[in-house]
Amino acid sequence: MLGLPGGVTACLFDMDGVVTRTAVVHDAAWKEMFDDFLRQWSAQTGKEFMPFDPVRDNDEYVDGKPRLEGTSSSLESRGIPLPAGSSRMLGAEARAAAVFEDALAGVAAGHAGVFGFAVEVDRVGQEAELRAHGTDVVVRDLADLL
Repeated sequence: MLGLPGGVTACLFDMDGVVTRTAVVHDAAWKEMFDDFLRQWSAQTGKEFMPFDPVRDNDEYVDGKPRLEGTSSSLESRGIPLPAGSSRMLGAEARAAAVFEDALAGVAAGHAGVFGFAVEVDRVGQEAELRAHGTDVVVRDLADLL
């Protein structure tokens, strides 16, 4: 019926982008975040504001990469290096900062950055894996912390 080979007895769907149209939401979120930052950066440096193009920039620099790598790649394409030790930009050493993530890659990044505390938001039922990767606290929603 679907034009699949006769031996196929099961179908596995990637929910993010295949079953749900999250690309539109992701594109809008990346554009808002980058444009806000780039406007401020342009005002501070006097350099021309070049808005984030959710098709070209996302496809070339962001899509398919971990968030930090995509952010860094996009900014570096504009000649803006992302400083190592982002917590220091907030006036804190990494060991004095908490990181909040929702993916195994985020746990790994938290460990690589030697953050003082990691809170993982488990929205997909991977608490055991998150704990195995060394997170400090796993919650289903940030409201659980209140």
